Amino acid sequence: MAGTQETHRTAAGPAPSSLPQPPLQGPAVPDAATEIASLYLTFETPLPKPNTTIRSQSAPHQQQHNGPLPAQPNLKPYINPQVWPSSRKYVLLALSCIATWLTAYTAGSYSPPQHLIKAALAGHPSTEAVLTGITTFCLGFAFAPMVLAPLSEMNGRYPVFVVAGIMYVVFQAVCGVVTNLAGMLVSRLLVGVGASVFSTMVGGVIADMWDAKGRNTPMALFSGSVLAGTGVGPLVGAVMAQRMAEAGKWKWIFWHQVIMGGVMMLLVVVFFQESRGSVLLSRKARALNRWYEELEKQGYFGVWMLDDGSPCGDSPEDAPDEEKGSTPEKRQTAAQQLKRIRWLVKEDEERASLGRMIATSISRPFHFLFTESVVFFFSLWVAFAWGILYLTFGSIPLVYQRVYGWSLEQAGYIFVSLIVGSILATAIGLWQDSLLYHPKWVSPPPGDAINANSGETSDDASNKNPSPSTSASTSRSDHFWALLRRRFPASAPESRLYFTCITSTFLPIGLFIFGFSSRPDTHWIGPAIGMVLATMGILSVYLAVFNYFADTYHKYASSALAAQSFCRNVLGGSFPLVTGPLFNNLGPAKAGGLLGAIATVLTVVPWVLVFFGDRIRTRSPFASELNAGP
Repeated sequence: MAGTQETHRTAAGPAPSSLPQPPLQGPAVPDAATEIASLYLTFETPLPKPNTTIRSQSAPHQQQHNGPLPAQPNLKPYINPQVWPSSRKYVLLALSCIATWLTAYTAGSYSPPQHLIKAALAGHPSTEAVLTGITTFCLGFAFAPMVLAPLSEMNGRYPVFVVAGIMYVVFQAVCGVVTNLAGMLVSRLLVGVGASVFSTMVGGVIADMWDAKGRNTPMALFSGSVLAGTGVGPLVGAVMAQRMAEAGKWKWIFWHQVIMGGVMMLLVVVFFQESRGSVLLSRKARALNRWYEELEKQGYFGVWMLDDGSPCGDSPEDAPDEEKGSTPEKRQTAAQQLKRIRWLVKEDEERASLGRMIATSISRPFHFLFTESVVFFFSLWVAFAWGILYLTFGSIPLVYQRVYGWSLEQAGYIFVSLIVGSILATAIGLWQDSLLYHPKWVSPPPGDAINANSGETSDDASNKNPSPSTSASTSRSDHFWALLRRRFPASAPESRLYFTCITSTFLPIGLFIFGFSSRPDTHWIGPAIGMVLATMGILSVYLAVFNYFADTYHKYASSALAAQSFCRNVLGGSFPLVTGPLFNNLGPAKAGGLLGAIATVLTVVPWVLVFFGDRIRTRSPFASELNAGP
């Protein structure tokens, strides 16, 4: 593209509508030989009015015709996703949560028919070999996003979701017809690759549509759908494996998921919309540039610009003030001229090649994992929690069948406890979000401002010199909120961890209850209650890690999240292989006690960040950008 490159950032404004044509001032009308200026386009850039009335005299004769001018492109599909109507955002969130629920359902439904799969495969492999299908599924989850995430950044979320979703459905069908172990393991790997985008990339879709303040509620719903699906999958799988085993119809465990996946993909193809902001900007720039080129083919060159280089369009600053009956001084005094321009998107120019992006996407998460203490310990914490979730696939049937003598179907109903736990944890997540943004916590009420020199609130000052009016207005509640603002500011990234310090203790408590209550002389509801509490703890950990990384690492958040996702899925895929030996050798009580003790140690992680997070972030070359400010 010819011409110099300029950047131009001004206040937001709608696309231009018809304006009275300003008189041409300055140089002659541009033509095909005029230099083209390249301007950066953002969602806030006001668009200049194109020249549609003055033809260039040097235009070729064949271009000098009186045909209709090219219509202005429809720019509504390219608006900023963060200003979409709430209804539109929640449609995409609902689709994302349904897809996430189904992929989690797939992860859990494979374990209950393990003995039927073993009998159906050639050579009748061992139970541990069959359960490796969960491991390969998780490996697909762990590695695929490192390649697919750069593709979604370059080409958008929509095409990656559609292609990966089709892969998920196709290889889910292959699992229903494969006859050997190798084929089953490879199919499960590819099912995990396809399913991974509906779990690991949904956080990116949410970040596309909501800012940090509004992100917690959709993230809580997304996290709840993950754990709810993980509970429903083994429940339905156990019922189908019990009731359809004799009839030989147990493969419907795979086929009904193919049907649900097909319906889901139909909904995604029809209703899902592109949410990646830089991709939408690139499409908007291409649409505008094509329009300018079509106008130039008919001899209309340039757009109307002010002398200071700002667009002459319908920006809020340029619009007349109807209430005051005035016209902006800028429009009255600034001369206007025609200028040939083309739009660029800064993200497109800064983006590296696909190969470089994939290499960075693979290497940077491991760099973060071994150099960033926050990423390492949070990844270890959430990976252990995720491992416990996958451990339930085998531990619940094992305990209830051996200790209580239940059938596989009866034991499968205990997975309702995971669903209940995820619902309760989601509700708590929504409640704590509203509490965190309580007006008295976010900012002090009138008369309670912080003294910049002394660091005291007006409450503190008034206590030194109390007056009757002050004593009457001051309450214990005011002191409580003032203490929270001083010691636990709601604006700090660590605010994502305040409630998690408490709710994460549900995980070790639930594991202790599950282990020590798994006795024939104890009611079966005891271990089930333990699973409810453990699930609540798992979800609180999962949600806290997502939100804290997003708020702390900003543009590097995807790498930090990829690191924890890798650890989470690798460890989660390994736990089902050790569930049998662990509970058989130690027994439920000692196994639950061991796991509960490990979980207790890991609950120290959020406490350390709450009290020392600022100092830890300062030492990080990546997280310290937050302290430096924009």
